[in-house]
Amino acid sequence: MKKVAVEKGLNPVKSFLNQQGYQVREFDCNKKSNSNYLNNFDAIVVTGQSENMLGMQDATISSSIINADGMTPQEVMQQLEQN
Repeated sequence: MKKVAVEKGLNPVKSFLNQQGYQVREFDCNKKSNSNYLNNFDAIVVTGQSENMLGMQDATISSSIINADGMTPQEVMQQLEQN
């Protein structure tokens, strides 16, 4: 089962992935944007509303990052399956 962190505000994506069997946790860029926390996930889904989406310029993230801007929940899942 893939563990996915979903940025706050992506409720349709979070709900859909939960229904599809993913282990989903919501995160807030302002509170849990440290790389230690995010590295616990297989993938990170962000809104893409800011240029530096995770608020980290020099952090090393080993998880896949998916920008969900303009994507349906189904398209996000397709990206997760490809990575």
